[in-house]
Parts: sequence; structure tokens; C-alpha cells
Amino acid sequence: MIETAILNTDDPQAIPTAVKVIENQGLIAFPTDTLYGVAGDPFSPTAIQKIYEAKERPEEKALPVLIGDLSQLEKLVLFVSDHVKRIAEAFWPGALTLILPKHPNLPPDLSPYPTIGVRMPDLAFTLKLLCQTGPMATTSANLSGGANPTSAEDVLDQLGGRVDLILDGGTTPGGVASTILDVANTEMKILRQGPISLSDIQALFEEE
Repeated sequence: MIETAILNTDDPQAIPTAVKVIENQGLIAFPTDTLYGVAGDPFSPTAIQKIYEAKERPEEKALPVLIGDLSQLEKLVLFVSDHVKRIAEAFWPGALTLILPKHPNLPPDLSPYPTIGVRMPDLAFTLKLLCQTGPMATTSANLSGGANPTSAEDVLDQLGGRVDLILDGGTTPGGVASTILDVANTEMKILRQGPISLSDIQALFEEE
């Protein structure tokens, strides 16, 4: 067990402290536009393993990655087509996770598949954080199968002593999880229904 520190997202030391934790291959938890997430460096096998252990998460379940800026996508995926860029520019930040061919430099522990899920959350603090830390492997900040965490207290109840730092941004909206859209192949496919529908996405290209 480790000592879990808590800082308010308004604290000027919140982001610098989080950056140091990530650089030291530790774990942080923070609010997103849906739930609180637990996160680590997606390029560090040690940090990835810590996420699985903290959550007691089955390792066959891949970890999604959050980004703060479109430029970070190139570090994570093998190829970004104009088609994918157009979808990302239209729906990010927002409740859309894109399944893309993963970059060969990523640790195999991040995803047992040839693909990776990437999202840009729609919350100003989280985007600012991600622009400082770089992309982060992020999943819900609860024990696997546990209650959805919508507050720092929820995170502390489930992951206290398992993460280094919790950034307290109050209560998150909770609500519906993001739409998961597979764009790794030529045919787009919805893997999980969410706030954004396939018709919403297809409408982008119908004007052509």
C-alpha cells in the first residue's frame, strides 16, 4: 500500500505534482467529462502493470488512452488517415473513443490487440493536464466491477493506498460512457453505443 495524496484541481501545484508522479511511473486519478479516471504513462510497462494491479483488472482488457491535443495522436497510432482526422476534429473533445491501429513502440501490455482506443475528454482541466503529462493510459478509477467513481471520495474509497495522487475536481457528470467507434479498418463499426451515433459520424461525409 502507498500513501495517497489528494490535491484540489484549483491548487497551483496540482498539475506539476501530477506530472512528477507520471514521470516516476506512478498513478494519478482525476476527473473527466464522464467519470474519474486512473492513469499512468502508456509508454511505461511498469505504470501499465500498476493500473491493472490497482484496479484488479483482467489483463486481457486493453487500456484506453486519453490525449489533450490532436498532435499527441501520432505517438500512439501507426497511421492517421484524413478520414480519421476529420472525425476527430468534428467530435473531439467529446464522448467518442476511436479504435485505431496501435503504434509498434507501445508496450504490448497496453493492449493485447493490434489496436488501441483513444479519446480526448471534454473537460478544460483534464485537457490542460494531458497537455502537460502527454498521453495517459486511463480507465475508470474504481476496482474492476466496482461502482462508477464520480467524486474524489469514490476514488479514495476504492483505490486509496493504490494510487499516488487524486486530483479532486468535485463531482463529475457521470452519465453515458463514450461511443466506441472502430476505424482501424476501411469500414466504420460501432463497438459500444454512446452519445454519438453512427449516423452522426456518417453525416460528416454525406455532404461530399
